[in-house]
Amino acid sequence: MTTTMTPAAGKTPAPAVLTRFRVPGGFLLGAVLLLGVAPLVLPDFRLSLLAKYLCYAIVAVGVSLAWGRGGLLVLGQGVFFGLGGYAMAMHLKLADAAATGQTLPDFMQLYGTSDALPWWWQPFANPLFALAMTVLLPMAVATVLGFFVFRRRVKGAYFAILSQALAAALAIWLIGQQATTGGTNGLTDIQGFFGYDLRDPVNQRTVYFIIAAALLLVMVLVRQLFVSRYGELLIAVRDSEERVRFLGYDPANVKLVAYVVAAGLAGLAGALFVPAVGIISPALIGIVPSIGFVIGAAVGGRASLVGAVLGAVAVAWTQSTLSDAFPAAWTYLQGLLFVLAVGFLPGGLASLTALARNRRTRPTSSGETA
Repeated sequence: MTTTMTPAAGKTPAPAVLTRFRVPGGFLLGAVLLLGVAPLVLPDFRLSLLAKYLCYAIVAVGVSLAWGRGGLLVLGQGVFFGLGGYAMAMHLKLADAAATGQTLPDFMQLYGTSDALPWWWQPFANPLFALAMTVLLPMAVATVLGFFVFRRRVKGAYFAILSQALAAALAIWLIGQQATTGGTNGLTDIQGFFGYDLRDPVNQRTVYFIIAAALLLVMVLVRQLFVSRYGELLIAVRDSEERVRFLGYDPANVKLVAYVVAAGLAGLAGALFVPAVGIISPALIGIVPSIGFVIGAAVGGRASLVGAVLGAVAVAWTQSTLSDAFPAAWTYLQGLLFVLAVGFLPGGLASLTALARNRRTRPTSSGETA
């Protein structure tokens, strides 16, 4: 004879309590690690590298939304990363020039092709305009592109190829505009950040704190999208687009929102990348970097925010470590990681916990009873 124990009235079962506090507890742990532990234990050089990796993690958060939840294989995030980065770098270069009494950035003086600042550079002298453009410009480009693409019901491999072609086109255009964009070199030797000298280690640490706080904030905002009604609708569009259209929703608008938000996050990451590294160039925004953004999310787990962030940081760290030792082989290894993640572990490393839990709860024999 067995008895069944029921929880007392008004009390929440322990597993439900753990589930309720898992997300805020994980966020608090991440904040402690990023804002407290890392600055204490890492030297300045390693901390600057981590700041760079966290910028990639911000892009991965957008990839998790667009690809992990929306099924949009965004292979052109380098476009939006570059737009945000160049918008920030243009303002910082103008500020550096003004600090030395010059009206033109140093590379324009070197090439000597013009005595006047190009008209499209002039608004970026305003810091508020430049900050707004780091996010709004990528979102505007994504809105125009996504409107026509999703209205034409372009999806799958065709959408991935189109977004990748856009990244290649932007990189080629930037290289060809040497007199106004720095060409292959890009915008380099950025020394100031809104009045602060980036050569000072204290200011570099401040930049790191800004990037870490931005990552935590965007993770909170995107998770709210995940659990909202829109997040459920986005998953429904990914799984059965025609059924969603039959229910009266326009899948094009649903996908467009995810694409635009992901573009804005990539632009924000590019803007923060500039003061962290001091450079932005076409080499950082072309096809290979765009694929790298997706690989990080795929390896960590594109449907999991934490998995995408950890995967982006891990892949970026691995690239920095192995690309110096194996410069010719790293690109092939990067492609292999993507194939293995998509083909054999679609949920990424984040799914290993769920797989292990399912194996533990699976009955050992067909005759076993609860």
